[in-house]
Order: sequence, then structure tokens, then C-alpha cells
Amino acid sequence: MPSSKPVDLSAHPLTAWTGPLGLPDFTRIGDGDFGSVFDAALEAHEREIAAIADDAAAPTIENTLAALELSGDALDRVSSIFWCRAGAHTNEAIQAMEREVSPKMSRHFSAISMNEKLFSRIDDLYRRRDALGLDPETLRVLERTWKRFVRSGAKLDAAGKERLAAINEELSSLGTKFGQNVLADEAEWALFLDAADLAGLPDFLKSAMAEAAEMRGRKGRYAVTLSRSIYEPFATFSERRDLRETAFRAFTMRGQNGGAHDNGAVVRDLLKLRAEKAGLLGYASYAALKLDDTMAKTPEAVHGLLDPVWTKALEKASADQAELERLAARAGSNDKFAAWDWRFYQEKLRAEKFAFDEAELKPYLQLDRVIEACFDVATRLFGITLEEKKGIAAWHPDVRAFLVKNADGSERGVFLADYFARPSKRSGAWMSALRSGYRLGGGSRPVIYNVMNFARPPAGEAALLSVDEARTLFHEFGHALHGMLTEVTWPSVSGTSVSRDFVELPSQLYEHWLTVPQVLEKHALHHESGQPMPKALLDKMLAARNFDAGFATVEFTASALVDMAYHARPDAPDEPLRFEAETLGRLHMPDTIAMRHRTPHFAHIFAGDGYSAGYYSYMWSEVLDADAFSAFEETGDPFDPALARRLRDNIYAAGGSRDPEELYKAFRGKMPSPEAMMVKRGLA
Repeated sequence: MPSSKPVDLSAHPLTAWTGPLGLPDFTRIGDGDFGSVFDAALEAHEREIAAIADDAAAPTIENTLAALELSGDALDRVSSIFWCRAGAHTNEAIQAMEREVSPKMSRHFSAISMNEKLFSRIDDLYRRRDALGLDPETLRVLERTWKRFVRSGAKLDAAGKERLAAINEELSSLGTKFGQNVLADEAEWALFLDAADLAGLPDFLKSAMAEAAEMRGRKGRYAVTLSRSIYEPFATFSERRDLRETAFRAFTMRGQNGGAHDNGAVVRDLLKLRAEKAGLLGYASYAALKLDDTMAKTPEAVHGLLDPVWTKALEKASADQAELERLAARAGSNDKFAAWDWRFYQEKLRAEKFAFDEAELKPYLQLDRVIEACFDVATRLFGITLEEKKGIAAWHPDVRAFLVKNADGSERGVFLADYFARPSKRSGAWMSALRSGYRLGGGSRPVIYNVMNFARPPAGEAALLSVDEARTLFHEFGHALHGMLTEVTWPSVSGTSVSRDFVELPSQLYEHWLTVPQVLEKHALHHESGQPMPKALLDKMLAARNFDAGFATVEFTASALVDMAYHARPDAPDEPLRFEAETLGRLHMPDTIAMRHRTPHFAHIFAGDGYSAGYYSYMWSEVLDADAFSAFEETGDPFDPALARRLRDNIYAAGGSRDPEELYKAFRGKMPSPEAMMVKRGLA
């Protein structure tokens, strides 16, 4: 029976963090603690909001804007731990709480957004903003806060506010359901194989599959799972075409298998509610609503980037497929070339053209060495160091803790990393924060974390990464640096609190340093011999880095174009999966390549609102990151100190304190054209 004793938020381990390094004491947190603490924290936040809204004094920056920014600290703390658990180490109790708390949180924040007295105080400050003598960051926070209230329904009439709140609550519940359905499909499916089924598989993959089978109670067998870290290398190396097909179909059908976990109706309802929400707020489409606060601004601008790239990618993929079909015919295949053949023959073509395969690189990309490389680059560019602290409990025993220090030895924050796949973790890789860094009030030091899904090696063996996985690690650490290096006053513009099509710049830019020769020469050491990667192999890898440009660009851009097609129309399709097929048909999508994220498992845009009408932003940011790294190449020094200082000050440390275009120009001196990105991808 749950206790009816009132929760003391000043002492509860979910809200009073007394663990090492200022972290929560995870040893004192149980699954059953969240419900009562959420309720108490929501009530506390409601009281804080009421005090701000009911203040008899005239609105000031301090008593209104700053008070609003600093309110809800207990709710922020319990929320950050809970959502970390929901993604990285969930179970039935956490998922049940997720279904309960998602609509509750939606109702809570809708009520704040539609609080007339609170908005009138914000509106008063906004109308007087030019006379208040505000510094640029504070002015930007005030303007963004006002716009956020308006986009959240502050100017609607009573009926409109009531309907919008109901829509938001239902969207929240549907997003939770979508994500849980995908996780269930991923956790429940595995293809168990015997030694006779492993033809063509390299040792690192056999080890990972054996470990995955043992984790699922099938010791002595080998499991293909729906984790990319196992699925993609299996599709690349397995000589068993029938097994590649089985795995491909399972991977692409996640969320579309009928029964309780099918996402077809969930997507239909999500799209209808989003379209209604946009119309209620006066926007022509949901994409118009979401793009209003981005660099792109309009769906037309997004298509101005994506459409030319799509045309080039189709041309490249078509030429590549002809080469792959030639290889398949030469190998004696009489089957029609299919999507489950692409990765397999692409690897054969790589070996033919560049005389190496991906498996040759793995022994030189040991996880711990790649982590060291990530940290070393951060030290050389930005002066920070990361020192591992052993024995610190977190949400799972796999999690590693690092103290982040400035160049002068002072403490900057904490970085947590959770690297290995497990059934309790959703797929993919991400960065988030248990706590953001800012100076307002008493200030706050950041606690940032990365979550990955690398295949766990058997006990005593080194974890080896593919080039793509090593790039993912650099990518997510780039996001982490955006959070850790932040130097802002206001919480709402801290770290990654920037427009969606700017947020991927720090992460994608950081990927470039993985393949800087002096980084690889120092850190790409053979996991057994300790010898550096031979220069000949390094040269082959660098020569081949755009080898799969057609395939990779088609699978990504198809996902971005389908996302935009769903959200740029004024209404919603009655049958989203048919709409997906029709859209791909109009685009002349090759049937030999699948979208990187098909609709039923497209968590970026449906398991929450983060990237809806925004998946394009990876490519928008790629235009920026290709141009930004060119700046270092132009100096001849990938660690040029003056350029690194400008990069830190204007990109990694500035958060959302200034307009992203202004920030980029302060670093680079100009805005880029897409040409550098096309060259980088090998499409120009």
C-alpha cells in the first residue's frame, strides 16, 4: 500500500540530491517512489505559479520572468530522473507510471501556458521591452517566453483553451503509447541461430550475438536482435540471404505487426490531433506551427534544401545499385536484387574498390579508446578534462560517471555515460540532462548524460565499434559538450535549448574530429597488439568514407520528406501507411532501399513532439557543420586555437542566448551554402 504521509520535497532522494558529485542518490530511489513525488512536485509548482500570477506588485523581470524561470525545481528534478529511467532502464512499473504521468504533466503545463493573469504579466513586460534596458540575452528570453505562451494558446478564448489542453493531453498519451509499442516489438523479437547459420559473420558479431542470446536465456545460441548494433552488421556480413530477409522484415515492420503493439491507429490519431492543434492556433499546417521558431521558418525552405539533395541521391543510388547487381550476378545469384541484399553486396563492392572491409577496422576501434579520443579532442579544442569516478551508483550498473573540469582545475559539471544495449532500453542513441547549467539565482552546474546501444561483448573481451558507431559516440558527445560548456544566465536558453535545426550543429560538427588523422593515429590502436591503425588502412578508410553516399542519403532524406509530407498538409491522412507508400511512390523511392525510420517506428516524430516536422534538421545542420569544419581545414590545423575559441564562445557555450544565424556568423563570418555539405556527402 502506498504511504499517505506527505512528501517532504526538501529531503526526498528524487528531489534532494545528496549522492556523490551532487548527483541523486540512486541507491535510495525505488520504482514506487515516483508517483507521490510527482504529485507533490506538481502541487508545489502550482503554488509557485499562483504566487507569480497573483503578485500585487507591478511586473518586473525579477518578480515575473526570473521567478517563472526558477520555479518548478523539484518537478524538474524528479522529471529528469524519471524520463531518464523511462528511456534507458524501463520496466512494467515505470511504463505504467509513464502512461499516468504523461497526461498529468500535459495538463499541468497547459494550465500554466493558459493562465491569464500570468500571461498578462509576461505580456506587460513584452510590450514595454524596449524601455526596460535589457541585455540581449534577457531580451531574447522575454521574447521567446512571450511567443511560447502565444503558441501554447494564451490568446485563445475559453473554449479554445479547453480544447487545446485536451488535445495536448491526448497527444502526450499517444506519444507515450507509440514509444512503448516500439520498445515492446524490439524487446520481444529475436532470431535465434546455431553455429551452422553464421556463415560470413566476423568474430566480433558472433560474440555480440552470443551475448545477446545469453541475455535472453538461450546460452549456447546466437541472437539477431533489432538493435542496430547487431542488425546492421548481420545484414552486412551474413551469407544467408533467407536470414537477411527475415531480419530486414522484422526491422522494418517494428510497430506494424498487428495486435496490441501496432502503431497504425496511434499515428492516425496523432496526425489528426496535430492538424487540429495547428488550425486552432491559426497556422496553415502543423509544419508551419513547428517551423515558426526555427532557422528554416517554412516548409518551402525545407524543401529548398531537401529536394535538390534527393535528386542527387537518387542518381547516385541508381548508379550504385547497378554495380551491386553486377556483383550479385557474378556471385551466381538469380534472385531479383532486394533491400536485404544492399548492405551485403555494398560491403563486397567496398572490398573490391578499396581492398578492405568494415571488419578490418573494428579491432582498432575499441570502445574505451574511442571514448578517450572524444575526451582528448574536447581537451585540445576547449581545455576541459574528464576524470572517471568509479563506484558511483546511477540508474543502471553499466553507467559510468566522469567529473568535468575546466583548464584551471575547477569543477564544471558531471558527465554520465550508458553505452550498452539491453532489453530495458529503447533503441537509438541520445543525450539529455539531469540538470542544466546556468547562472540565474544561485546558479546550477550541468549534469549531462549520453545513452548508446552498442553490443555488449562477452565477459573479458573488448567492446569493438564500427566506424558508424564510433561516429555516433562522437555525435552524442558533441551534444553533451553543448550542454556542459554552456555559459548563459537564463535556464531556458541553456545548452541545447536552441532551435531544432541548429541543435544538431555541435553534435554533427564534432563527428569530423573522429577521422582527423592525428586523432586516429593516437587512439585507433589494435585491441590486442596495441599497434596503431596502419596508414594504408587509414587511407583506405578515409578514401571510402563517402562510398555509401547514395544509400545513406536516400534512406535519411526519404524519412525527412515523409515527415514533412505528413505535417505540411492542412489536414491528416485517414490511412497514414497508405499515405507513406503514396508519398514514396511520388518520390520514386527505390524499392531496394528502406526509409531509415518508417512511420510505425519513427520515434523521432511520433514518440513525442521533438522532431515532428523537424527530421530535416539533421541535414540543415549538416550544411552548417560541413562549412564550419571547412574553417578549420582552411587554417591547416584541426585544433586552431583562435578558431576553437570562437567555436566555443559562439556555438558550444552560447546556447540559445542569441539568434542562431547571428551566432553562426559570429563564428564563421558568413552563412554557408549547401555546396560544402554536398561535397562532404560525395554528391557534388
